[in-house]
Amino acid sequence: MKNFSMLLIAIFFFSCQQKENKNISVSKSDSAVTKKNTEENTTENKAENKQVGDTIFMNYKDEKDIFIAEGVVDSIHPRVYMKFKIEDRAELKARIVTPSGGGNIRFNQIIFPDKSTDGPFGMDLKIHLKQKGNYIFVISHSLMADNPYWGKFRVELESKKE
Repeated sequence: MKNFSMLLIAIFFFSCQQKENKNISVSKSDSAVTKKNTEENTTENKAENKQVGDTIFMNYKDEKDIFIAEGVVDSIHPRVYMKFKIEDRAELKARIVTPSGGGNIRFNQIIFPDKSTDGPFGMDLKIHLKQKGNYIFVISHSLMADNPYWGKFRVELESKKE
């Protein structure tokens, strides 16, 4: 009797663990609409430079040939890393714009492709880039000043070949 009750309990637990299979039928028109919506979403996402976590990837230029991205500095991400690629020697003009027009936020550092660094800078920057490759800007508030900036900002990068 004891063995029989153990067997029933084991069967009960195994039957509760099985997942229910649901057969969902999708017609061809539904899958075509789904594919079309997916393609539209990917083309919309490709046209923007967005912040993902603490990094902004500058991959897309606007019609004026300027990189523009929006970012957020908050207590979770006090530093934002902006990555971009330069193909030739260029003069780079960069600017941080806040909704209030000011604030304790700046380009703290630039990391060159050879891993050397320079900085700190202000909210506006003009620099000659002599190396081709991937550059990284570190954007955050100045540690030498009070009232760190928390909130949204916009970054504009314009590179002109030399």
